[in-house]
Amino acid sequence: MHPKRRSRLLTVVFVLTGAAAAVALMLRAANENLNLFYPPDQVAGGEAPVGVGIRAGGMVLEGSVVRAADSLDVAFVLTDYQGADFRVAYSGILPDLFREGQGILVRGQLGADGVFQAEEVLAKHDENYMPPELMPLAEANSGR
Repeated sequence: MHPKRRSRLLTVVFVLTGAAAAVALMLRAANENLNLFYPPDQVAGGEAPVGVGIRAGGMVLEGSVVRAADSLDVAFVLTDYQGADFRVAYSGILPDLFREGQGILVRGQLGADGVFQAEEVLAKHDENYMPPELMPLAEANSGR
């Protein structure tokens, strides 16, 4: 094989190998950071993976919030009000909008015992949210 042709072949092989390695690393990173969402019926039905980072959402069941007296631990039940619900355990400060009957999103892992160990709790608010500072202006403009 001619030396120039061999040099070109080695360059092409090197570039293709580097590109394949870069694509493999990007796919691996994307797969590790993938956070799938599961509604209560899928979590309660066993469709959610155990021990893998996922997100789940639902409504906080009335009367289900139990706070520890000596720590920031809290447990509650998420439901879809159609018969599917699951228990969530969280240790930390809950968002200001967190309350019973409120829609929330939790991020964490489902344990083998069926309890969702939340790392983060996000409370949803309605689409008509208005900062308190603007409330008097909105009421004046609406004719109330």
